Amino acid sequence: MKRILIDMDGVLADVYSRLFELHKEVTGELLCQDDVAGKLEEEAFPLQRQWVMSAGFFRSLPVMPGSIERVRKLNEKYHVVIISLATEFPASLTDKQYWLHEHFPFITWRQIVFCGDKSLVKADILVDDHPKNLDTFEGETIMFTQPHNLYLTTRHRRAGNWDEIERMLL
Repeated sequence: MKRILIDMDGVLADVYSRLFELHKEVTGELLCQDDVAGKLEEEAFPLQRQWVMSAGFFRSLPVMPGSIERVRKLNEKYHVVIISLATEFPASLTDKQYWLHEHFPFITWRQIVFCGDKSLVKADILVDDHPKNLDTFEGETIMFTQPHNLYLTTRHRRAGNWDEIERMLL
């Protein structure tokens, strides 16, 4: 059975919608995808680092539309592992685990990897939104489109939503 690594933030968890909300709460400015396209999160949202370092940020993220149903189907066909660079944000470790248990209860604790370097984990397929993770991966790669990677020309196959991932992998 093939192993597929699925990133959490920006693939399963909708980070941008929360960043847009927080930005509006703090500044009163309503941003949209076009305002931040092509910029890394920390560039687009000056307080991003402060927000993601705080306890509760990752626990409050909305689920990416269609992800629960598609991951459930993938879990029947592949050895699914949810992977996240959570050790970069120590306050996120518990939040992320609780978030996964709440929204993806069919993913067991043995299918979750929190790490600092995704290239340490071997698999056949990686679904991620950051080129820094995809570029060093040795298997098949799928870039989940997010505002920060919107204008990148890349060798990775792209998926703009979970319907497209389903068509590619199921």
